[in-house]
Amino acid sequence: MRQPVIEFDNFSFQYRAQAHPTLNHINLTIYEGEKVLIIGPSGCGKSTLSNCINGLVPFYYEGEISGSLKIKGKETREMSIFELSGQVGTVLQDPDSQFIGLTVAEDIAFKLENECNVREVMEKKVARAAKIVDIDYHLEEEPHNLSGGQKQRVTLAGGMVEDIAILLFDEPLASLDPATGKAAMELIEEVQMRTNKTTVIIEHRLEDVLHCHVDRIIVMNEGNIVADKKPNELLPLNLLSETGIREPLYITALKYAGCEVKAESNPQHIDTLKVGSSCRDKLVKWYTRISEERVSNKNQTLLEFQNISFGYNAQKEILHDVNFEVKKGDMISIVGKNGAGKSTLSKLLCGFYKPTSGRIIFNGRDIEEDTIKERAEKIGMVMQNPNQMISKAMIFDEVALGLRARGVPEEQVALRVHEVLKVCGLYPFRKWPISALSFGQKKRVTIAAILVLKPEVLILDEPTAGQDFKHYTEIMEFLKALNKEGMTIIMITHDMHLMLEYTDRTIVLSEGYTIADDIGANVLTDRAIIGKANLKETSLYKLAVKAGLENPRGFVKCFIDYDRRTRTR
Repeated sequence: MRQPVIEFDNFSFQYRAQAHPTLNHINLTIYEGEKVLIIGPSGCGKSTLSNCINGLVPFYYEGEISGSLKIKGKETREMSIFELSGQVGTVLQDPDSQFIGLTVAEDIAFKLENECNVREVMEKKVARAAKIVDIDYHLEEEPHNLSGGQKQRVTLAGGMVEDIAILLFDEPLASLDPATGKAAMELIEEVQMRTNKTTVIIEHRLEDVLHCHVDRIIVMNEGNIVADKKPNELLPLNLLSETGIREPLYITALKYAGCEVKAESNPQHIDTLKVGSSCRDKLVKWYTRISEERVSNKNQTLLEFQNISFGYNAQKEILHDVNFEVKKGDMISIVGKNGAGKSTLSKLLCGFYKPTSGRIIFNGRDIEEDTIKERAEKIGMVMQNPNQMISKAMIFDEVALGLRARGVPEEQVALRVHEVLKVCGLYPFRKWPISALSFGQKKRVTIAAILVLKPEVLILDEPTAGQDFKHYTEIMEFLKALNKEGMTIIMITHDMHLMLEYTDRTIVLSEGYTIADDIGANVLTDRAIIGKANLKETSLYKLAVKAGLENPRGFVKCFIDYDRRTRTR
């Protein structure tokens, strides 16, 4: 009989600065060797729950606790933070906040050093952990200089370097490209199966997590557990969409077509899903009925990257002869594996670096001599890590900062800030300190701070990272509305759903080269491009193949068009 490892018994927690509890009477038992996924909208209490498990509550985040929480039978109130760290290995959603060492090797070894391991033992354990997550060729580099995905690998290695009872992952896919995210889930699966460790995953990207088996899905909302079910029991319900969580795309497609999704059809993954003849017929009829409409953009060219090459040093070039153009009013995505050069392109455009060769043309003129300030008047950029942008203590002041710096009257500042905060789902928190926000909420603050300035071109690096489906949709629909008003939007993203649903063109980078410039549906149905750029074939395409449709690529385009129209009615 499996032993309980994590036991919440009528457990509640209220942060010291909050008027109401964040967790309400939680009753939850997770057993030895289980792999459990915890999902829910932003602010529902997922991260707080994980912080209670690893001891950050109450040792770092102070507040009032009631009820009981036991780890391996011992009350956590009787354990020190050091004792808890020996039981729980944590990988946070914000890698930068977790780095300690000056090099990757030092960071992975941090826990081992605290336990006074001898150097030879540490070197062996660090080398093994680094190899597992494919970061062994970067051991001497500084963690903060790595790409977002590489940083995530370092934190994964740090969590797995020592033998612990519980592996706790808080948004492990947030900074990873699709293929690397898939590999990360396979890695977590491999470690869990090999070691039989209790594994808890907190993540918004439900479909990506379900690439591998999970025993249970815990759904949270407003500090409460609203469901605790096996994947096959949960997916047929409408609870996910009602709670603000994105369903796997193939589940949504089945429901659009009128197919009844049942637990017996094994819907937890597209590869295990059973599609009966009746459902096949419904998919064919639905696909035949829905017309496909595509409108090409005939607007004038606003931005051109002409033969752009760049390297941070003379020995290693990051970008090689990159060429593409962006038309006024475009809404495009730039995708590719971690380290492909996507974020570097945005830094070149903003003037943080200069190309080693080639030209950037904006509105018909070369902007090489324009300063960062001059470029910022027409180009707004939202960085991947919100902590690198935030400079004020309060939410309102942070969003108002740019307007005040431009001399906008205070009455207009208040109106514009409140308007943007409402759209970004932050208006109820307008008087809050930023320190009280989750990573995903901080992300929305930085997006709001740039959107309020109404730049001509808006660049967003991973705009939906850490966002639940409700806030994802609110932000993207707001961006779409801005786009319709004429704003040009460039999104650097690993979110294939975003690419498919909201952008009409996709630029694909691989090893610093442009390998595709096409619509998203074509990109995610081209196996050669998918393989080179570390993308992942969409489950819509797999569903169409499984159902025996004659034109799977057309089915993907059809779904995207229908889904856009359905969600904006």
